[in-house]
Amino acid sequence: QQQQQQQQVVAMQQQQAAAQAQQQQQNVLNVGLSGLSLGNAVGSNTSAPVAGPSSSQQPSIGNVAPAVNSGGANQPSNNNQDATERYLHALNDSFLQMPTSVDSTRGGNSANSNYAPRNPYPASPPSYPSQPSPIFDNPLIFEKLGTDALFFIFYYAQGTYQQYLAARELKKQSWRYHKKYMTWFQRHEEPKVTTDDYEQGTYVYFDYETGWCQRIKSDFRFEYSFLEDSLSV
Repeated sequence: QQQQQQQQVVAMQQQQAAAQAQQQQQNVLNVGLSGLSLGNAVGSNTSAPVAGPSSSQQPSIGNVAPAVNSGGANQPSNNNQDATERYLHALNDSFLQMPTSVDSTRGGNSANSNYAPRNPYPASPPSYPSQPSPIFDNPLIFEKLGTDALFFIFYYAQGTYQQYLAARELKKQSWRYHKKYMTWFQRHEEPKVTTDDYEQGTYVYFDYETGWCQRIKSDFRFEYSFLEDSLSV
């Protein structure tokens, strides 16, 4: 009897979760439909009107009035119905693939966050690795990696031995970590001003937040108090 009660509780929880998901999906569809432009949904029919004497007076496809039958009632065309169905289908697919809160974090704090596939496949072939290769514990491998790979390991393998090896290799390549901006800088040219507390000039820095690329910063003051200098090369 207790087992049946537990099964009933689980079934009720599943029904409630399904109802909440359906309500969220309906809310998303309502928001999407409120600003729906069939001209944008079609995609291939959004080109500009052909130039001509009356092209300036031609309305966009999103503003075309629906067809009117002899009785005066509005009749949407089949093309518009097909476009709406394609729009809703794409919207539903994107809703089912919404990112979770785990997708917005780098690395993770749990002890099992390393090499934990989100959707493990139990019947993977023997040739597919089930554990990280021990070769990535070899410092000599990091000497052969490119700068972009080193940055990726540094930011997405936080708290690991591989992050330490990536940081050490970046320092070997004259990159210096800025503790305030939490990114790496490298001299683009010799500093124009050098004191005991800072140096100022043009630097190359790695933009890991917005572009994942290297950018140039002119007339930048690098204060030595923000220089990470505890890592030995």
